[in-house]
Amino acid sequence: MFGVFVAKFAKIKRLVNLQQLTMSSHHIVREKQEPALLVLGMEHFTDELLGQLLEWSPTLITTDNTVEKLNAAGIKVDLIVGASADPEDIQSDIKFIRAGDTSETEAALTYLVAQNYPAVNVVTDVFVMEDYLAFADKINLVIYCGNKKIYPVSSGFSKWKPMDESIELFNQVNNLSVSGLEKVSDTEYLTQSDGFFSLRFAQPYLFIAENIL
Repeated sequence: MFGVFVAKFAKIKRLVNLQQLTMSSHHIVREKQEPALLVLGMEHFTDELLGQLLEWSPTLITTDNTVEKLNAAGIKVDLIVGASADPEDIQSDIKFIRAGDTSETEAALTYLVAQNYPAVNVVTDVFVMEDYLAFADKINLVIYCGNKKIYPVSSGFSKWKPMDESIELFNQVNNLSVSGLEKVSDTEYLTQSDGFFSLRFAQPYLFIAENIL
């Protein structure tokens, strides 16, 4: 199984290196202008999507359980969260964030907010909404979990989608009003036609998901 990961992410590295070599000078990214990348798990994430997230060489944070897979593919890691071993044993010039009494997700997000990162893409195998609630108004969050793209929205949010696209709601909603959506269940809606849908509700934020595969 580990050999499969090595081959898979070696392919990603080649793709990213090729993209970086072909970028012209005006594509140089200034530090912290692009979203950081937090990789908590990637069992069900495609190599193509990961390659896209790595394209602009973001600050890359990962965990003890995932760092060796990235390292085996030659992908540079900047920080390890919850590190129990010396990061220098894995890669040079790598730092670590101790999670302490918080989850690895919360520790990483706390670090990024303190360092004034405006946004972060998160790749995870399991979405635990409670880990993200306190950060919805502090950093722009996009969480990739399996075939879903999850992110918080505020009341009045609208987006264009094709007909019959699924929109999933994660947290309890107060006074929800929708436009352009047909209810499938208490947590799932389908877009009624090609066009914009909108959501209005009472609380500050609502986490929603759309399918990406």
